[in-house]
Amino acid sequence: MPESLTEVNLVSTTVRLLLALVCGGILGIERGRKKRPAGFRTYMLVCIGSTLVMITNQFICSQYPNTDPARLGAQVISGIGFLGAGTIIVTGKNRVMGLTTAAGLWAAACIGLSIGVGFYSGAIIGCILIFFVMSVLHGLDERVISSVKIINLYIEISKMSDVGHFMKFTKEQELKVSNFELVRGKSASEIALTVTLQLPKRYTQIEIIELLSTVEGVTYMEEI
Repeated sequence: MPESLTEVNLVSTTVRLLLALVCGGILGIERGRKKRPAGFRTYMLVCIGSTLVMITNQFICSQYPNTDPARLGAQVISGIGFLGAGTIIVTGKNRVMGLTTAAGLWAAACIGLSIGVGFYSGAIIGCILIFFVMSVLHGLDERVISSVKIINLYIEISKMSDVGHFMKFTKEQELKVSNFELVRGKSASEIALTVTLQLPKRYTQIEIIELLSTVEGVTYMEEI
């Protein structure tokens, strides 16, 4: 690695910020294609910003030798949480979304710190691996989830007395209820609940949803 790229100068600063732009953009494109809250520009800004922080940190240390070389970087790692938290939402059906996007933003910030301090190989390898996890392994993640004999359901029931019918039906079908929670429905008269079921081997998730949809009083159902 040329020494000019590890020191703080015009060339190294330009190279680092451009590399941050590219790495952040690569990760952001993947999220943008899935129409996630944080996309192309957000990832680039996070990566560029954290890179600039680390360059500034290195510059300060070169000017004032007795300063802490990791102080600013540590604040980025902890401070990025506010942005990640903003991408995590809980829908009205108690479905949590945005965790991968939040983790990706945090990882993009870490890549930026690596670039900013001149650790180019770690940043490039990290970017490749993070992109692989976010894009290529997405399909594998869905296959693993679909093969698990546990299903989370959001169910709307017309009246409270039908909740008993539903629970009785699940017991008759040998469906074990591991979690049960009443939640707010769309209207004051409507009952909504979230249920976690452990499925017998003879049932698939689609078959269970179709079967439970026929229970008396069930007006709406979806997997969460």
